[in-house]
Amino acid sequence: QVQLVESGGGLVQAGGSLRLSCVASGLTFSRYTMGWFRQAPGKDREFVASITWGGGRTDYVDSVKGRFTISRDNAKNTVTLQMNSLKPEDTAVYYCAADRWGTGAPTEREYDYWGQGTQVTVSS
Repeated sequence: QVQLVESGGGLVQAGGSLRLSCVASGLTFSRYTMGWFRQAPGKDREFVASITWGGGRTDYVDSVKGRFTISRDNAKNTVTLQMNSLKPEDTAVYYCAADRWGTGAPTEREYDYWGQGTQVTVSS
């Protein structure tokens, strides 16, 4: 049974930082491109960042470029999203997702497995 478990969310002031982690089990992690998506209240879920299965390519939505960094540790089955210079508009539930042999496309339907999400709230 595949499980993706996110952690690291919380409440932070604008300008602060958070580090989200997602631990995967039940799959061969090194074969999966990993992505982070987020959903703000009343909005559709949107792509945030991805890292390919080998770690050779990362992609980001324009609104987080230069502030967020995605990384992975295949030995620990973990993908991390370092979020700096947080803004109130970053407030959302953040989801980790896995796409087998994926290219890192920013499309929900490409991803096979999803975590339950972790809440990030940025106060102004």
